[in-house]
Amino acid sequence: MKHLLTATLVLASIIGFAQERLPQERQPQVPKGAWKSQEPTGSASTLIVADNYMAIASYSIGNKYFERAEGGPFTMNGDQMTYTPEFNSADSLKIGIPIVFTVTVKDDILTLKYEEAMVWMRVDKATSAPMAGAWHITEKADDQGTLVKIHQEGTRKTLKLLSATRFQWFAIDPAVKGFYATGGGTYTVKDGKYTENIQFFSKNNNRVGSSLKFDHKLENGRWDHSGKSSDGKPVHEIWEKIQ
Repeated sequence: MKHLLTATLVLASIIGFAQERLPQERQPQVPKGAWKSQEPTGSASTLIVADNYMAIASYSIGNKYFERAEGGPFTMNGDQMTYTPEFNSADSLKIGIPIVFTVTVKDDILTLKYEEAMVWMRVDKATSAPMAGAWHITEKADDQGTLVKIHQEGTRKTLKLLSATRFQWFAIDPAVKGFYATGGGTYTVKDGKYTENIQFFSKNNNRVGSSLKFDHKLENGRWDHSGKSSDGKPVHEIWEKIQ
């Protein structure tokens, strides 16, 4: 009886340990950060994965040429990523149709396999970057310079994804499959200044290569952002991370 009791306790301990470990082992591997690849067209592509949203852009810095962009939310189940595009500048018919990728990450190489495999090389990791995440505007200065709440109507929205070193913003309306604009590149934060270095801009390729510097304050997930836009107009915005 003593041996049986001991064996039962050992078995219970093993089962308990397995139950504790199982949820952890099943946690999805989310490849957050920035990635890059080379397109057959000769342009470069960048991928930003921030929180549960991803965005891709293809462009040529040297030729100041924007090719295409797409993005949307995703969920993970083991190594399966279900991605649902909310915008696609090249093919609006793909918006809202889920795609299931098999995800593998090895030696800073990310592979997303669907009908074909897309291979990406890591640019940065976002685990310890304060600005990394998916952001949306919640307040904006009016003509008098006073910050006012943005009361968004319908499904049109402007989001900005940041990794540790890269950014991409986009103005879209998923309900009507609308794509209005996107831009992106690299950014730095230093001494209270946030600087964007523009590498692509769908509306005006002449902005490629320019830099924009803003006053910057980040407190409790609230990003106070002020300066001048790419067309020289005053900008004062509050961005908050999407929960």
